[in-house]
Amino acid sequence: MPEDASPSPAAARRNRLAVVSAIGVGQILAWGSSYYLLAVLAGPIAADTGWPLTWIMGALSVGMLVSGLVSPRIGHFIDRRGGRPVLAASAALLSGGLLLLGLAPGLPVFVLAWVVLGLGMGAGLYDPAFSTLGRLYGEQARPAITHLTLFGGFASTVCWPLSALLVDQLGWRGACLTYAALHLAVVLPLYLLGVPREAAKPATAPTAARAASAPGHVRAGQRYAFLMLAAGFTLAAVIMTVLSVHLLTLLQSQGLALGTAVALGTLIGPAQVGARLLEMLFGRKTHPIWSLLVSAVLVAVGLGMLAGAPGVAAAGIVLYGMGSGIRSIARGTVPLALFGQEGYAVLMGRIAMPTLVAQAASPFLGAWLLDGFGASTTLAVLCAAAGLNILMVLVLLPHALRRR
Repeated sequence: MPEDASPSPAAARRNRLAVVSAIGVGQILAWGSSYYLLAVLAGPIAADTGWPLTWIMGALSVGMLVSGLVSPRIGHFIDRRGGRPVLAASAALLSGGLLLLGLAPGLPVFVLAWVVLGLGMGAGLYDPAFSTLGRLYGEQARPAITHLTLFGGFASTVCWPLSALLVDQLGWRGACLTYAALHLAVVLPLYLLGVPREAAKPATAPTAARAASAPGHVRAGQRYAFLMLAAGFTLAAVIMTVLSVHLLTLLQSQGLALGTAVALGTLIGPAQVGARLLEMLFGRKTHPIWSLLVSAVLVAVGLGMLAGAPGVAAAGIVLYGMGSGIRSIARGTVPLALFGQEGYAVLMGRIAMPTLVAQAASPFLGAWLLDGFGASTTLAVLCAAAGLNILMVLVLLPHALRRR
């Protein structure tokens, strides 16, 4: 086993299930009170304030853009000092952003709150969590990453009903303030008590001789694989963000009633969790590049079925959801398998930046396609992009299997 495949001393002294559970509960609340928040709160906010719905949803894009821009710096920090302080800071930032959101007197402060939330998202969603596990467990982190995505898969399942209940009882401002309190009272202690403290790496002088072995540096023979992997993850994120935002519109354009479209949309979550369970049971002995390929194929086939007859839409959504669920695991495990533990957190930050920036623009891209070309063309473009994503994974196969 290579030297960098072993867990760190801090990780070896702590029960792995306890560590993953602490981060996992934090992930549920982090995703539910940021990325998934406006799915429930946007309507009540617009009704209460009169602010344009476009600006309300656009504020989320601002937050995602900020999270992408700070991701490389977050990766460097985790590589140097471990994930515990970063995750703890994310809980504090999310709490502060939600507090500002709940007290926002006008739209400019509302958007500013999403800048703060974007910093918290950049420090506390999947990529920093995966980086934390990679630094703790090295190349043995795959099971931990898989288990963590099982927690994350329940974020909307738990937080959408909770958000609806809070809005009904306390209003949208009260919902934001409640989530702010939960981050301080629940998530922050979980991170501080559940995630091991790691020793900081010693600082080294940035000489030319060390440049080739700097954390996160991709060696010359790996640069093409890194670029292809980052491009593939970015393209997949665009596909999935466009579909998640505009799914109901696309389904209704095929003649389905709103109630039916909503019912079909609810199949995605269970399909994601089910696929992650299958990957955990049957995929752990195979190279994660195969999981990435399966994910890309499932997404492409699912989109193809959505673009076909409405009668197979349910099956298409299930296949798409399964591919989306497996991709979340592959996003953390494939870079670790391809490039190793050294500099993994830095690489995850570099991959996250274009992915999150593209996700911030994806809702507008989807709206432009729908308004300008219609639902059929939009689905055709998504299918073509999914096919291109399969080719990108196939290009990576020889590199991945050579390293193994």
